[in-house]
Amino acid sequence: MPLFMDVHTLGEGVTMDAVAGAHQADLATQGPHGVSYLRYWVDEGRGQIFCLVEAPDAEAANTVHREAHGLVADDIYEVREGV
Repeated sequence: MPLFMDVHTLGEGVTMDAVAGAHQADLATQGPHGVSYLRYWVDEGRGQIFCLVEAPDAEAANTVHREAHGLVADDIYEVREGV
């Protein structure tokens, strides 16, 4: 399954607690779309969120965000994990 890193730039006010809630909404929504949100990182100072997700394609990953909480990614990159 392809692996994607998405980037959200939301600006001021991004907190770990708020992102944790959004991530839980993603987990509750992802199943029917064949998507698996794996991890996320937050840069509160820059107002950015980074999500690592397995998905059939980038649009499926964004569909989960859209349905779960409406915060779609600004950019989505297909990535491969190195060792």
